[in-house]
Amino acid sequence: MPLPRLNTLPAIEAEALLRRCCGSHRWAERIAEHRPYPDAESLLAAADEASYDLTQDELAEALAAESAHQPLTRHPQVDQPGVLAAHTALRAASAAYESRFGHAFVICLDGYRPGELLDQTLAGIRARLGHEVDEERAVTADEMRRIARGRLARLVSRGAEPRTAETPGITGPSVPD
Repeated sequence: MPLPRLNTLPAIEAEALLRRCCGSHRWAERIAEHRPYPDAESLLAAADEASYDLTQDELAEALAAESAHQPLTRHPQVDQPGVLAAHTALRAASAAYESRFGHAFVICLDGYRPGELLDQTLAGIRARLGHEVDEERAVTADEMRRIARGRLARLVSRGAEPRTAETPGITGPSVPD
């Protein structure tokens, strides 16, 4: 969707579209309220500011929206060496993470090649499992900010709908099998 179109959408439509970038209603409302944006950089700066201002409840709402779109339904191709084991490890680590922190694991994978996504996700989740709750809360908030920013940038640059990953608990570009 070109930026001029986002700028002129009725507020309720803009907010619904923006909630696909970040599941916090307040975040989407805030971005929609400050339209029109003169350029994509201004929009992304507003998105960053709105992300930094999320309360714990608003972050929880955004994380819940991510969790709702991340079912454990992907099945890796068994003939790829190590992929089944990696997906099994990812499921186990995701369950441990959710048990420890009370929400799905999220990570922004923008900038990585498709072949790196699974390894980056596993490395990220393993490292972050060692965080204290407050430290992980801050890391999660920043990952959500980066995810929302990336989705919003793709939305206005390519005109594509925001995408979420299809792998459980991971947000960013889709993770291939």
